[in-house]
Amino acid sequence: MTIFIVCAIISLVGIILTVVQAGTVWTTLKRDRKPDAPPSGQERTSPPVSILKPLRGLDDNLFDNLSSFCTQNYPEYEILFSLQDRNDPAYKVAKMVQNRYPESNITIVVERCSAGLNPKVNNLIPAYRKSRHPFILISDSNVMVGRDYLTETMRHTLDPSVGLVSNLIRGVGGGSLGALLENLHLNSFIIGSVSFLDRFLGMPCVIGKSMLMKKDDLEALGGLEAFKDILAEDFIIGREMQKSGKRVVLSNYLISNVNEYWDIRRFLNRHTRWGKLRWRIGGARYLSELLANPVFIAFLPVALCGPSRLTAGFAALASLIKVLCDAITGRRIEAQGTDYPSAERSPLTYLLVPLKDIIIGVLWFIPLVSATVVWRGNRYLIGQDSRLSACPETGVWSWGYRISDVIKERFA
Repeated sequence: MTIFIVCAIISLVGIILTVVQAGTVWTTLKRDRKPDAPPSGQERTSPPVSILKPLRGLDDNLFDNLSSFCTQNYPEYEILFSLQDRNDPAYKVAKMVQNRYPESNITIVVERCSAGLNPKVNNLIPAYRKSRHPFILISDSNVMVGRDYLTETMRHTLDPSVGLVSNLIRGVGGGSLGALLENLHLNSFIIGSVSFLDRFLGMPCVIGKSMLMKKDDLEALGGLEAFKDILAEDFIIGREMQKSGKRVVLSNYLISNVNEYWDIRRFLNRHTRWGKLRWRIGGARYLSELLANPVFIAFLPVALCGPSRLTAGFAALASLIKVLCDAITGRRIEAQGTDYPSAERSPLTYLLVPLKDIIIGVLWFIPLVSATVVWRGNRYLIGQDSRLSACPETGVWSWGYRISDVIKERFA
């Protein structure tokens, strides 16, 4: 009974927090989008922008994702598709986009770079060096945007105190179970946490799906090379930008993260990796994530004490409240509109929320016992602030991940 009471109290606190986060998302989305007033005597301008798109492999909806950046209602910008290898299948898609939009200023940069251990930053550095404009916008290849995205995001730079602009992200698509779980998580925990941290704690939580910066401000931090060995380079750039005295702004302009055909393994790998970097960055604050998962906490008494009318009933109640809360938030997000054809999902998909939350709750414990991560075919050790180091092929560390690989292969 003691275990049930403790878990029930924690779960109730988590439900309250979930409702608050959902309300914060609503408030953020309702913010007026009227352009910020420029400083006295300064005319409003639209400075040219360099959009950097690191490519590797065939992301879902890749052609349309990249194409959405070629039709922006913005006076002057260039797009740099960056790859490490011309044999990468994404190269052909980039060429197709370039041929489809000959009027757009598109450059395909193919250059091997091994400046650091973060493969995404390695991919970005050659494109960054070739970019010509004073502002850079870094955006992942699985992102799709509307025609007014660049205008709406750039308006925040009218204030010279702004050093970085990021955007709210929603998950769209969902042609497989893994993709559905990913999108449900993006449209609840991720968007809720980002909005909550920004509004109540003034803490920037930058996600690399959309990062707009002035080159001079990034160079003052050491440029991209300063983050070449950081796994969570996006979050750390935002944190360092704020430390430098520049504001980090969260735009309420929603961008779409397209996840269509994910298997469960990809979903598990993604959130195991994200959990490890949040643990290495947040330390003890990582513990608070359990508080934001009331469904998992509510099911603990069922697992630890056995199912009963009381334990099962409370778990069902917590699940119902969470499903309704996520469904309302999801519908609010979908109401913002998107160019993606299947952005509005069936209400029945929200019945997967308890399953998703239980999986995320189990994955939460892995970072406490594992300090290795596999990303884009490379294995690393993660240190403080998600700093990467090469994973040794011999010694005690190697035996740990070799045993884990055998277990994964046996049960895959």
